[in-house]
Amino acid sequence: MSIDTSHSAVQAVERELRAHGIQGEVRWLDEATPTAAAAAESIGTVVGAIANSLVFTLDGQPVLVMTSGGHRVDTAYLGERLGGTLKRASAETVREATGQVIGGVAPTGHPAPLRTWVDTALKAYPEIWAAAGHPHTVFPLTYDQLVLLTGGTEVEVEPAAQASCG
Repeated sequence: MSIDTSHSAVQAVERELRAHGIQGEVRWLDEATPTAAAAAESIGTVVGAIANSLVFTLDGQPVLVMTSGGHRVDTAYLGERLGGTLKRASAETVREATGQVIGGVAPTGHPAPLRTWVDTALKAYPEIWAAAGHPHTVFPLTYDQLVLLTGGTEVEVEPAAQASCG
């Protein structure tokens, strides 16, 4: 299978990585990795080290939650912590807000910055992996680089009793 590695969304992510001094290279994978488990298996890491880029709406406005692949976002819990109503965004809203498709949404490279929250569980991993704008791409970075790259606010995305990093 031939993959066009000149994808515009991936190029936008690469520009942002370099602008923030992040040297991790985008890796193109043979298979799409639409889930954290698939990405972890393909890369050879644990699912908790996958930084999922999940788009929600907070009181109707698109926002980004970067969560560990070992977590599920408790929308009621997190919405309360953020002071509003948090709901999963539609595929159309994800595409409009990020310029990317579900399964390949990166933490950066969007048409305009999104308010972002970063799951503190990702701190447990010296290297984390995120999608790079296409379902066949990933790139490595550290937790601190992710916070810097996204301008995100650190937060717990689910109550501690529910957490299960893997």
